[in-house]
Amino acid sequence: MKRRDILRRTAAAGLLAVPATGLLTGCALGGDDDNSGGESLEGTKSEQNPLGVKEDAPLEVVIFNGGFGEEYAKAHQAMYTEKYPKATIKHSATQEINKTLQPRFVDGSPPDVVNNSGGGQIDFNGLVSQNALADLGELLDAPSLDIPGKKVRDTLLPGVVDVGSYDGKFLVLSYAYTAYGIWYSTKLFADRGWQYPKTWDDHIALCKQIKAAGIAPWTYAGKHPRYMSWPVISTAVKFGGPDVAKAIDNLEPNAWKSEAMKAAADAWYQIVKDGFIMPGSPGLDHVQSQTEWCRGKAAFISCGSWLESEQAKVTPAGFNMSVAPTPSLGSSDKLPFEAMRGTAGEPFMVPAKAKNRAGGLEYLRTMLSMKGAQDFTRKVSSLTVVAGSTEGIDLPFGLNTVVKALDASGSNGFNWVYNNFYRKLERELVDAACGEFFSGRTTPAEFLDQCQKGADQIAGDSSIKKYKRQ
Repeated sequence: MKRRDILRRTAAAGLLAVPATGLLTGCALGGDDDNSGGESLEGTKSEQNPLGVKEDAPLEVVIFNGGFGEEYAKAHQAMYTEKYPKATIKHSATQEINKTLQPRFVDGSPPDVVNNSGGGQIDFNGLVSQNALADLGELLDAPSLDIPGKKVRDTLLPGVVDVGSYDGKFLVLSYAYTAYGIWYSTKLFADRGWQYPKTWDDHIALCKQIKAAGIAPWTYAGKHPRYMSWPVISTAVKFGGPDVAKAIDNLEPNAWKSEAMKAAADAWYQIVKDGFIMPGSPGLDHVQSQTEWCRGKAAFISCGSWLESEQAKVTPAGFNMSVAPTPSLGSSDKLPFEAMRGTAGEPFMVPAKAKNRAGGLEYLRTMLSMKGAQDFTRKVSSLTVVAGSTEGIDLPFGLNTVVKALDASGSNGFNWVYNNFYRKLERELVDAACGEFFSGRTTPAEFLDQCQKGADQIAGDSSIKKYKRQ
């Protein structure tokens, strides 16, 4: 099967579930009622310039300087100036998008393109509710830069438009396609004669072997323990089916205490009580824990498919990191072992009050070109939402395993979106519960009770807009 077919199939399977927004901000973000954004620099529209870019208008782009870095963005900017050589681009990168840019949204002087990502992102609920984002619908209907005969919308994987749409308007472009799973070193496993476990019993048996060999079976991002909520919920969804995640997304009463979540929490508690987690893990951030894993101090780690890029500078030659689904609890699981979570992420937006809105849309069109998408994949070892963009690319080892895993997951792929609906629930409340649980301070029942109390807190807060996943 071609990679184009693989990604279309997994996306259509529901991996790109529709997210909404998090918690309301308490600060006006400089939008307006009609989302027009006031005056903006515009040129004359034509067949060659469908978005009406003013060829000498400056463009400002702000990038989240996280796991993907900023070099890919500089390459996209070079592609933009190749077409518009009279334009100057102001580029900046930060890990604190909110702290850096919210004051500029408030005073009506935002950049033209914002990669609103990371832990310090600006809350989307406030941005959307205050009409601070430009409608990207015109971008979707523009012709692709380099895929003949197709509009931009026709080059995207199924579900991408839904992911970024709010009340029928496409406002956010999620650019990267991310798979979530358990990572291990193929070299380490080959050298030791270990096989990745498909069942929970085999996983525990292997953890005992790994520990006996003087290696910690597991480590995790102790300062961001929500990373471990991903395999727990994945285990529950595979055990009980996709409705387990849907109930959590919809804040249904006792959704976190379902039989599937109880079974998953009980299983994952075993790696805590049996001492299978590397000592000191609770004090490590994501980079530190991933670095220890790359050094062979631990065998498994939970992460998304940005891991290979984020660890590129410290990964030993021949390490050959691989991703795999969570082990099945047993033969009664409703989804097969191969089922895996994935979705579109890494959000980009054009502010409604951008001085060069047309240029911002054109910049996104550049990113969504085949050239732009392939360059991104080559530079950061991650998939994009442009269909077929991995064709002809010599993918790095880890990303190859991602593609193969998504192929195997196929129509059994799943996702949840409560983290997008209610950012605080995952980033603060579930995060805190995971911190207590995986450091051994709470039992499975106490862990689930803490998660449920967090969900109930969100459900009972009338200031937070609620969303329903169908």
